[in-house]
Amino acid sequence: MNLYSNSQTNLYGLQNNLLFFAKLFDQKRLPSKILLTGQKGIGKCTLAYHLINFVLSKDEEMPYDLVEFKINLDNRSFKLIQNGSCPNFNLIDINLDKKNIDIEQIRELIIQLNKSSFNNKPRFVLIDNIEYLNLNSVNALLKTLEEPNENIFFILINSNKKIIPTLLSRCINFNISLENDKVNEISSLLFDNDIDNLINKDLLNYYSTPGEIYNLLKFSEEKKIDLKDISLKDFLLKLINENIYKDDKQSKTFVYNILELFLIKDISVSNLDIYNYFLKRINDFKKFNLDDESLFLEINSKLLNG
Repeated sequence: MNLYSNSQTNLYGLQNNLLFFAKLFDQKRLPSKILLTGQKGIGKCTLAYHLINFVLSKDEEMPYDLVEFKINLDNRSFKLIQNGSCPNFNLIDINLDKKNIDIEQIRELIIQLNKSSFNNKPRFVLIDNIEYLNLNSVNALLKTLEEPNENIFFILINSNKKIIPTLLSRCINFNISLENDKVNEISSLLFDNDIDNLINKDLLNYYSTPGEIYNLLKFSEEKKIDLKDISLKDFLLKLINENIYKDDKQSKTFVYNILELFLIKDISVSNLDIYNYFLKRINDFKKFNLDDESLFLEINSKLLNG
């Protein structure tokens, strides 16, 4: 499994955050339990990967470039993490076919952490989307967080979601943010093109982080949808009318995200009752795994063409 995309080997916008953490590590003051909190898509996970590579590549050939804020593609630790065989790195994230981070994932992690290290390097555990840790998963994780083995660092990623207080209390929280004028600038760097040339400005205004814009463009490229002259409503109509939500689970998740964005940004302002009705309908369909087609037919007739 590729853990880094090409966009993640360069760090944009969060350079000062990395310098701060790098300095703490060099001074032997880096907290062993770090919580990175901020908007989804702002670059928290990318920041974590850069910090991890900065540490693990220190005594290797082609170490992390702290001047250009860039991971060397030929670095040994980078390659090991890419192919899932780095003994100093563990990733925990929600599986595509699950609704929560499974307790078995945490139990397997604990087994791995209790094994002897192959070297004297620090070991990192990156837990993404921690809001998907259920109570059982958190309870299994807490003891390890309370009494971590020596030289193990936990980095937890939270996209401004409510998390279990006992988990929050075990970590030092760092809020990660970007200035508004940086978002489009970073997005343009990721695609080596002015983002205004790729996405209709009205559609672009609905997105507030580089990660959201990046995922939107990658999805539209995959589905061969031109975003230069399309509104959010027309984009949603196209996704529904062409049954793109049926392609696979990732496509369905993306379409639901677009729908919820449309409800929040457009409908909640103009008609709160309709907003609450469809938000409940969406939650019910997700919760009870109902047939999506009937929901999207209703949305098409009552919301988009009503």
